[in-house]
Amino acid sequence: MDGLPEHLSPVAAITCQRTLKSSICCVGVGLHSGARVRLSLLPAGPNAGIVFRRTDLNVDIPARHDLVSDTRLCTMLALPEHPQARVGTVEHLMAAFAAAGIDNAIVEIDGPELPVLDGSADPFLFLIDCAGRLDQAAPRRVIEVLRTVRVESGEGFAELRPSTAGLTLSVSIDFPAPAIGRQALTLPLTEDSFRAELATARTFTLAAEINAMRAAGLARGGSLQNAIVVDGATIMNPEGLRAPDEFVRHKMLDAVGDLALAGATLQARYIAHRPGHALNNLLLRALFADSTAWRPASGALSLSLAAHAA
Repeated sequence: MDGLPEHLSPVAAITCQRTLKSSICCVGVGLHSGARVRLSLLPAGPNAGIVFRRTDLNVDIPARHDLVSDTRLCTMLALPEHPQARVGTVEHLMAAFAAAGIDNAIVEIDGPELPVLDGSADPFLFLIDCAGRLDQAAPRRVIEVLRTVRVESGEGFAELRPSTAGLTLSVSIDFPAPAIGRQALTLPLTEDSFRAELATARTFTLAAEINAMRAAGLARGGSLQNAIVVDGATIMNPEGLRAPDEFVRHKMLDAVGDLALAGATLQARYIAHRPGHALNNLLLRALFADSTAWRPASGALSLSLAAHAA
């Protein structure tokens, strides 16, 4: 990618770590809890990674794949020794951080779930843009996938394959609802491609499943302002879709956020059919369980990453 502007290059081509230039905050509602939550994004030092700080509990929760505790309709992190210290719906912010090349940040929240905002990653990119970005004097952490790793669940599967050009994603979905149907998309992850193709894609649900989700304590903050609701062949949102294939775009957005929990940028090709948060997390666990399937592409990759993978 020599000669291309940095924002057109693969995210893995960024050579130094980045954090936020300044702090910024917002207030919103949790998609599943329905609770009002205050979110603050703060700079962090080199090699700090992304850390979620529950200010109401005075507990820090690192953004790591091995701390994923629940994948029902979102990705939730929790500390095994402190299970009430959890933070849910982290995937949209993690995707925005990954696309913007933010390696280190503290995410303060005063409740158990991030605000859903409009159901996409776009508002989080706006916050990052407002805060600004700062390059740091530490080399970027990159994980190179050396051989194919695959996980399956029912009719779905997800793979990571070797790649020489950063992270490329290929996702296909197949829903019985005619408004969704079969959709597929392949995209190299660059900041521009994420902003143009994925960032505004909203989370979605089927109208027939809403009552069951709410009975299970989920989707209490969901509305037509922060999610696409599909009823058969009908899109119930008055404004319609932001793209004809917004559904597969959002699935890919979720995958970017879930894969960001690797703790480093992946140099790989991600291929998935009917993926979800559970499959994405199983894929990272399978990758790091096999020390022959990956290696640090940077000599500065923290030894703690390998320890978490063990």
